[in-house]
Parts: sequence; C-alpha cells; structure tokens
Amino acid sequence: MGQAFIEEETFEKKDFSETRLEKGHYEICVFSNCNFSNSNLSEVQFIECEFYDCNFSMANLNQTVFNDVIFKDCKMLGLHFEKSSNFGFSIQVENSQLNHASFYGKKMAKSIFRKCKLQEVDFTNSDISGAVFDECDLRNATFDRSNLQKTDFRNSYDYTIDPEDNQIKGAKFSLQSVAGLLKKYQIKIEDT
Repeated sequence: MGQAFIEEETFEKKDFSETRLEKGHYEICVFSNCNFSNSNLSEVQFIECEFYDCNFSMANLNQTVFNDVIFKDCKMLGLHFEKSSNFGFSIQVENSQLNHASFYGKKMAKSIFRKCKLQEVDFTNSDISGAVFDECDLRNATFDRSNLQKTDFRNSYDYTIDPEDNQIKGAKFSLQSVAGLLKKYQIKIEDT
C-alpha cells in the first residue's frame, strides 16, 4: 500500500502526539496549533508546508523531509534535525524556540532564523553559509568546523564562534558582538 498524498489541506488544533500523522507526502499544507510533541514523523515528507503555533518538542525526525518549510511561533525543543532527510532541506523559522536542537552535519545554506531562541543548539560540521540569524539568542550554541561563509549574525547575540575552527569568510557581525569571536583569547574589550 502506497503512502498518502495530501495537498493544500489545513490542519487545525490536531493532537498528533496521541494519534500519529499519517505517513505520506504533504504538499502546500498548513498546520495551525497542532501538537507533534514526542510524535513519530519519520519518513513523512513536508513540501512547501507552513506550521503556526505548533509544538514539535522531542518529535522523531528520522528521514523526515523538510523542503521549503516555514515554522512560525513554534516550540521545537530538543529536535534532531541531523536525522532528517538531506533531500531539498530548506527551512525558515520565525519567533520560535529551538533550544537543545541539533543540526549536526546538516547542509542548510541560506536558511533563515528570525527572533528565535537557539540556546545550546549544535551546528557542528554544518553548512549554514549565507544563512541569516536575525535577532536570535545563540547562547551556548556550538559552532565547530561549520561553514559560516556569508552568514549574517549582525542582529543576533550571545554567540561564541572560533574563527580558527570555522569558515567565516564574508560573514557579517556587529561591532558590539565581536567579542564572541575573541572569547577563547580571554582578552578584555572596553568601550572608551
């Protein structure tokens, strides 16, 4: 039996933590106020879908496809995006909490994060070149062997990035946050 193909449907106030979302291909669908916490989304395909006010905390993303997906006002704690499919991976996240998520080794160039909490998120070995982090809290986020070329961090804060361990050519930083690039040297930067 083949997987379901669902196109241009709206799902409102559904609790997928109790009843699993049917495995299938969801294209141009809208999910509003849905609960996916601790749910199994493995091998589900989301193409050009939008999620508003949804809770994805601790959901299983094994081989889940996220292609041109928008998350707005969502709770996405502890997600392992590194287990999701690399095929066409493209996300835009706004005003959402992604604390303790992992993008380890993920290719996600040109992704957009606006007004997000990204505390203790793992970006190790990831390609986020050309991405935008706009007004994001990156406290204790890990950037190690990451491709950050042309990534925009100008309006974000609390990040620590080692220029010797990451590719940062062409990346954009604000003057007040440049201390996050020099933290390992334990120098003091003072405004005179």
